[in-house]
Amino acid sequence: MVLLRLDSLALARSRFALSPAAETLGALMALSRPCVDPWLARWHARHHATLRATLAADPFAEGLVRLVSSTKYLPDHVSLPPTDGMRTRLEDELAQMREVPDDVVVESVRLAVAASWEEHDVASWLTGCDFAARTAELYRRAWDAHLAEDWPRRRRLLERDVTYRAGLLAAYGWPRALEQMARRTAWTGADAIRFSDRPGPDRVVGPDGMLFVPYTGARGTWLCEALDRPYALVYPARGLGVEASPGPSTEQSAPSGDRDRDRDGDRDRDRDRDRRDRALGRLLGTGRAAILRALARPATSSELAAELDLSLGTVGGHLAVLREAELVVGARVGRRVVYRRTEAGEVLATGTTGERHDDGIDGGE
Repeated sequence: MVLLRLDSLALARSRFALSPAAETLGALMALSRPCVDPWLARWHARHHATLRATLAADPFAEGLVRLVSSTKYLPDHVSLPPTDGMRTRLEDELAQMREVPDDVVVESVRLAVAASWEEHDVASWLTGCDFAARTAELYRRAWDAHLAEDWPRRRRLLERDVTYRAGLLAAYGWPRALEQMARRTAWTGADAIRFSDRPGPDRVVGPDGMLFVPYTGARGTWLCEALDRPYALVYPARGLGVEASPGPSTEQSAPSGDRDRDRDGDRDRDRDRDRRDRALGRLLGTGRAAILRALARPATSSELAAELDLSLGTVGGHLAVLREAELVVGARVGRRVVYRRTEAGEVLATGTTGERHDDGIDGGE
């Protein structure tokens, strides 16, 4: 079991960050594999062939992507800590990546191969020099081709995850904020985070604290390390990184009768949801109904305005009405006010009193 042991100052100085490079690594791994997640099907189908063509033309890129997609230990240079918190830019991360010496890359690739569940002919692709610079170029091409256009929406989703966990942090502290961050990650004792169940050396998190970095992948968690930089734990954000879409991969193994029943059930649920959404719009008005639906996850007024393409003033006016009707409440987290649905708002938005997202924010403003 691998533990991240925090000293007395580490918790107070730990913080959240964004990493376009982590987003790129997640995309490379997702596109290099067959699509198994129906909500990724549309994006995967649109980009998979393009990435495969890029990799086929570059043995180094193909070998590296195959390795990072089939190992329990990522080479150090592909997973460096972000450089500037929530304002981190891809250009700065790639500049940091290019500085990694070839001998460091070779050694970490060797460790990754040893931790892989597949065979790798490293000698056929780890040739020449400037390995880190070539990796940075792969990231740049992948970003431009597969992520840049969708980054504003993905960034909003990541910021929403940070808002959610910041609320938990303010109300309950780091142990609650880390809950369900990843399948194997959990708070252990008074001063340690369990990072992995597999054997390995513990890491000591110093007084600078550590970074927690969401990305929009469906699964996978990794630790970023670099000399004189804080550790960074990359984890899947709550929600989806791409628009939900029914994927053919979810139907190929099902008997035709089961597929028909599944499609019938999906159509019934879609009709029920559409009918409820139309009724909610007539009851509250389309703008206020859209905000109430968007608050399935807690959000600030700025995040709602960006997500729904509304002005901040319009969102503020709608929120005021929803608060007066006791359908939403707001709680201050630092300089921001984070809104969530009340129990009455939850019933009105979803038609059920079932389990809600636990936002960890109590009271209203």
